[in-house]
Amino acid sequence: QVQLVESGGGLVQAGDSLRLSCDPSPGTFNTFTNYVVGWFRQAPGKERQFVAAITWRGGSTLFADSVKGRFTISTEHAKNMVVLQMNSLKPEDTAIYYCAGRLYGLRTIPSDYSDWGQGTQVTVSS
Repeated sequence: QVQLVESGGGLVQAGDSLRLSCDPSPGTFNTFTNYVVGWFRQAPGKERQFVAAITWRGGSTLFADSVKGRFTISTEHAKNMVVLQMNSLKPEDTAIYYCAGRLYGLRTIPSDYSDWGQGTQVTVSS
């Protein structure tokens, strides 16, 4: 099982930006050629929601409609890391953000991902 660690959450005001990082177990992207990293978020009392995903090798991306034009997902190969850059944040973006991993394709359903981090809190005030 691949271990994932998220970081970068915090408290910001509406319109601000945050940079979240997902750091998988060393060697993950070499061992699993087609590994995919996704970001999900979950607010209290709500279902876990897809945010964005990226393929490590090819850099193909997929975004939820709610974050298109505001969020960017990217790979930093030298640091063995995936970054979610969140801009123009809104109060409705407030949630715990999780990174997740799977093989072979960009998917939007949480159950399609086999590896999960512990989550990092993002709070956006008005």
